[in-house]
Order: sequence, then structure tokens, then C-alpha cells
Amino acid sequence: MTSSFPNTATAIETGTDLDKTADQSVIEGSRMNRAEIRSSASLASIFALRMLGLFLILPVFSVYAKTLPGGQSATLVGLAMGIYGLAQSFGQIPFGAASDKYGRKKIIIIGLILFAIGSFIAAAAPNIYWVIIGRAVQGAGAISAAITAFIADSTREEHRTKAMAMVGGSIGLTFALSMILSPLLFEWVGMGGIFVVTGVLSLAAIAMIIFGVPDAPMVKPKRVAWSEILRNGELMRLNVGVFSLHLTQMAMFVVMPSALVQYADLPVTQHWKIYLPVVLISFVLMLPPVFIGEKQGRMKQVFVAAIALLLAVQIGMWLAFSQAAVYWPFLVGLLLAFFIAFNVLEASQPSLVSRIAPPGAKGAALGVYNTLQALGLFCGGALGGLLKQHLGTPSVFILGAISTLGWLIIAAGMKNLPRRGKPASAVTH
Repeated sequence: MTSSFPNTATAIETGTDLDKTADQSVIEGSRMNRAEIRSSASLASIFALRMLGLFLILPVFSVYAKTLPGGQSATLVGLAMGIYGLAQSFGQIPFGAASDKYGRKKIIIIGLILFAIGSFIAAAAPNIYWVIIGRAVQGAGAISAAITAFIADSTREEHRTKAMAMVGGSIGLTFALSMILSPLLFEWVGMGGIFVVTGVLSLAAIAMIIFGVPDAPMVKPKRVAWSEILRNGELMRLNVGVFSLHLTQMAMFVVMPSALVQYADLPVTQHWKIYLPVVLISFVLMLPPVFIGEKQGRMKQVFVAAIALLLAVQIGMWLAFSQAAVYWPFLVGLLLAFFIAFNVLEASQPSLVSRIAPPGAKGAALGVYNTLQALGLFCGGALGGLLKQHLGTPSVFILGAISTLGWLIIAAGMKNLPRRGKPASAVTH
């Protein structure tokens, strides 16, 4: 690999000002090169595709499921939404570890094939039970850890936050676009058509991973005891956090589509009128704190503030749905706050895991992280549906508030997060 730093001997021979040359090197080193941008963007888009399979059903499925045999049960609807995450939770660690040993691309391709098969099963499902099976097969190709580790392999340390922010941003953007596109796709092609679209896109992503993503040198795997990963306090804080974040997200959207139909008097096909402006505004508002926090080394404060905002959203939702009548503009304001918090947290956590993890076990550490993420998706869908059916809508947000409060308490004791380009060992209390 060619070094980006100037050759000192050449500088002396040519009379180049060493300080000036070094300064230029620093400037050039502060930017991602073309290979890093290409790899990060391509892999982030593949990661987003995986999440698209999850998110596209959120705005419409709880309404659509009522037309399926067995779909009248909120518990089964929540299970259908969350089973994707449960299936992923079983595969994240072995897929992540396998990517360390056999190569990232091979494992990612296997996962994309499974995702496509599951999509086509769900598309042809005659009842809620076959949808559950299809969703489980979709989730069985658990490649999130392999993709995240591949991005870490493809970028220099000082640019990893930017690359991981692309992943987090792609998740937030996919989530947002799903809120907008899903109702429109549902009107045009139906739920089966949505599943077919995600299956076809998954197959197309195989070509992208083969031809569009440059190979990257991997850190040679070394034997790392699982206890070294599982006993790392900072990694476990992040693992608990991603579980709580996605539990809260999934449980919330077991309720939200029907709530907008009921209280905003908007059919599902019109929900984009709320989601589009909310999402665009949230992206504008989340960028300054992330950039300032990274630059000034105050990401812990930004991180904890985002968790506190998420907690406030859950409490606000609980209070709103505890009333006889819900003021829908208040719900829209809470949705905006949710998207801001979600985007900040989703953009920052994967980068931190990749920095803190042992060098030869990024895939395994990210496998644990993504396992907890997937379990959060499952628990949020399953518990959200169960609580809504048996205890009513407000109980769903009590669940989210309790989960987020626990995360806030844990996160408050975390070390100061490393500045961009600083090693994880540099963090301080």
C-alpha cells in the first residue's frame, strides 16, 4: 500500500519545505480517498437494503395484516414484524466470526441469497403464518456484522466515524424513506409486491458486492477469548444501547400507523405527507450536534442527550395515548424528536464498536452488537403487539420508557468517547 505521507529524502533533495509538505499531507489525510468513499458508500447501500426489508413493512403491515387469515391477532402481527430480528440474532455472531475467517464478500453474498428467498416466500404467503416464515428466512442471512467489519477494513482509523456515519445515516434514511415509500408502494403493488421488490433488490446487491466494492486487506484474525469481548464494559454499554433503541423503535411502530389513521384522519397512502417533512427536518437538525461533538471531543454529551430525548419522546407518547382524545400535531412533534434522536444514535454507535473492539475480532464484536440489535427488533415487535392487544396502547410506550431509562442510566457512566482518529485506549472518564 502506498503511503500518503511525504518522502522526507525526496523533499530534502528537491528543496521542498518540509513543514509545508507535512502540512499538505495532513490536509490530504483529513479527507477520505476515492477507494474509502466507494467502499463505504457501496457497503452502506447494501446495509440499507437489508434494513429496507425490515422497515418497508412498518408503516402498512399492521393495517394490511387484518386482511390475512390470522392477522386479526396483534400478537401474531407483532411476531411477524419482529421475527426477522430473532432470526438475525441467531446468525450475527457466527456470520461475523465466519467473515473474519473466510472473507467478508462470501458471507455477505450468502446472506443476500437467503434474504431474497425469504422475500419471495413472504410475497406468496396466503396467511400470517407464512409471512412469519418468510420473515424468518429473510433474517436468517445475518450479514450486518460482516458488512460493518468490511467497512472498518476499508477505511483508515481517522475516517472510520465518517464511514460508519454513512451506515448509520443510511439506516436512518432507509427508515425515513420506508415511511414515505411504503404507503405508495402498497397502493401500487400491494404487500406482496413490496416483498418482491425487496427480493429483487437483494439479488441486484449481489452484483454490487462482487463488482462494485473494492477488496480490502483484513486484519489477520487472532484467537480472542469471547470473555474479552463480553467483559468489555464499554462494548457492553453499546450492546445494551442498540438493544434498547431498536426495541423502542419496533414497539413504537406497532402502534403508530393505526394511530395516524385514527387521530390524524389520514389513510395509509397519505402518511408520507407527515413523514417526508419530519424526516427532512430531522436530518438537518441531527447533523450539527454530531459534527460539533466529534470535532470537540464531546460525543458522550451528544450521545447521552440523544438518549434523554428518546426517553422524553416515549413519556410524551405515553401521556398522549393515555388521554381520551389524542392531539395529532403533538404526535407529529414527537415523531420529529424521535427521528432526531434515532439518527444521532444510529450514526454513532457502530463506529464506536469498531474502534473499541480488539483488532483481530472486529467481526465477532460487531456480531455481538448486531445480535443485540436484532434481539431488540424481535422483542420490540413481539412485546409491542402483546402489550397492545392485552393492556392497551399506552403500555407500549411504558415499555419503551423503561427500556430507554435503563439505557440512559448505563450510558451516563460511559467513558468520554474518543475523538475522530484517536485510539480507543485514549478515552477518559
